[in-house]
Amino acid sequence: MELQPIRRNKHILELSRDHHFTLLFCWKIRQGLKMQIAPERLKNYVNYFWGEHMQPHFREEEEILFKPVNDVKVQKALNDHQQIEDQVVNLLRMTSTDSADFFSKLADSVETHVRYEERQLFPHLEKILTEKQLKFIGEQLKKEEIAKDNYEDEFWIKKKQG
Repeated sequence: MELQPIRRNKHILELSRDHHFTLLFCWKIRQGLKMQIAPERLKNYVNYFWGEHMQPHFREEEEILFKPVNDVKVQKALNDHQQIEDQVVNLLRMTSTDSADFFSKLADSVETHVRYEERQLFPHLEKILTEKQLKFIGEQLKKEEIAKDNYEDEFWIKKKQG
């Protein structure tokens, strides 16, 4: 079974674009684990991505997109946000070098959350919000070029020997 691309309302398309980079974040963490990158380097990347991308994205969703709706689907997303934030905070506080499992769990939680929003929550919101509400939401979302992950330590790229 092939998955069809998800068509997103133009007013919340930027949030879906953010999700693309967030899925790449998960992939990069997993690549780092496979390549046995030092936990401190992975932790630095998590700290960067959280502060520059994920945390601002969560705030936009919570303060703009979710505001008009208070139902179980939105509440699940809010709970996910809190759980992921807790995982990030705990991971960044860790001093143990034996943290591979925590990085893996974070990547799993983030990926599961993004898939939930894209496949269940956003279609739900697109159905229950009016076009006027969606337009208003779109006007409030940040207007910038597609967010890029400009992290300099590209630990996820396998360097050729020679």
